[in-house]
Amino acid sequence: MSVRNWNAYAGTSRPAVSKKRLLLASNGNLRYQFKTPYRDGTTHVFFEPLDFIAHLPALVPKPRVNLTRFHGVFASNAKHRALVTPPKRGRGNKARVVEERPSPAERRASMTWAKRLKRVCNIDIKTCSECTGVVKVIACIEDPKVIRQILDNLRQKA
Repeated sequence: MSVRNWNAYAGTSRPAVSKKRLLLASNGNLRYQFKTPYRDGTTHVFFEPLDFIAHLPALVPKPRVNLTRFHGVFASNAKHRALVTPPKRGRGNKARVVEERPSPAERRASMTWAKRLKRVCNIDIKTCSECTGVVKVIACIEDPKVIRQILDNLRQKA
């Protein structure tokens, strides 16, 4: 991954605590300043270093848990969600029988691999990195044997 792509990727993940508002006090304690003061006027708190580290796990989200929760028609089980979301997903979408499971190809069909690369890693393969012109994808090679042959051939030429 190039430096440019890593910077774009790293910018999407946010730390649990802002480093700008965390300072080391003269007595060795950590001072954390709140973004906005509390109602009682509290603007910052002091922690001993080990106490601060003990509070950090509570700020880290559990794996595979959505951090964005939707309510109303955007909730995952909303009756009218299929009418307002672009992919027409939701409980109100009766296009498929409940017992019928989508094939792997149908599940991947909603987003191409190029779109996934752009969404996850911020890599736009449809734009040339040299001239910023449009690049046309002419083939998608997925067979491991063919990929290995191509890479071996490129290694021999190098």
